[in-house]
Amino acid sequence: MLVTTTPNIEGKKITKYIGLVNGEAIIGANFFKDFLAGIRDVVGGRSGSYEQGLREAKSIAIREMMDQAQRLGANAVIGVDIDLETIGGNSSMLMVSANGTAVCFE
Repeated sequence: MLVTTTPNIEGKKITKYIGLVNGEAIIGANFFKDFLAGIRDVVGGRSGSYEQGLREAKSIAIREMMDQAQRLGANAVIGVDIDLETIGGNSSMLMVSANGTAVCFE
């Protein structure tokens, strides 16, 4: 499955636009609180464990989006956009969403 942020596939012809597909992953309250604390504690450095958690959430969201596209008969997802949002009463969770357009190309 080809996944791209561009609205087309260079050198290929899109033969069918199937529709919007998406995937989400939510990181729970404890992770997000620890994440904010980690940011406060890290000065000029990086926190590998928090970055890994965000990478994993992004990977899950993209994988769900690709699975949905495949079930619809697509062989690519174009125009992909990845968003991060805090949700919950005290912004206690982080949601990663991936959205794009499922297409068939040849």
